[in-house]
Amino acid sequence: MANRQLRVAAYAVCIQDGNILLARWVGPDGKQWTMPGGGIQHGEDPYDAAIREVEEETGYTVEIDQLLGIDSVHHRYTRRRGRDADFHGLRVIYTAHVTGGQLRHETNGSTDQAAWIPLDRVAELPRVPLVDIALSLHRTRPAQGRVQTPA
Repeated sequence: MANRQLRVAAYAVCIQDGNILLARWVGPDGKQWTMPGGGIQHGEDPYDAAIREVEEETGYTVEIDQLLGIDSVHHRYTRRRGRDADFHGLRVIYTAHVTGGQLRHETNGSTDQAAWIPLDRVAELPRVPLVDIALSLHRTRPAQGRVQTPA
């Protein structure tokens, strides 16, 4: 039987002057750009988690503007030592705007760089699928709060 893992996380889409705020995640497959955000701590509200995570990863304080939606991802994979994992991720995605702080990189965390990236350059970046999902939610603002996937 696969080890079940549920991860609930919150992220913020910050767009300013044609640029999007991204953080570079250091994962098992190398470095990829992602949305600033991350895991919700036990008992923490997703709204507060998004604000906390953006500050941890980028140095900025933000104010949440709107809930864009919730993305659900589910996949199975083999972990180290050959154990199977059944992963389910729920990602709460907000829009936000910067209210203070100064851009800096996270230290001793899961990301190693934060940057404002021109929106027209995002497609060229090595990035996790969440970036495209978040941008689609931001662009389309679906009433049901989810990106439609092809059947």
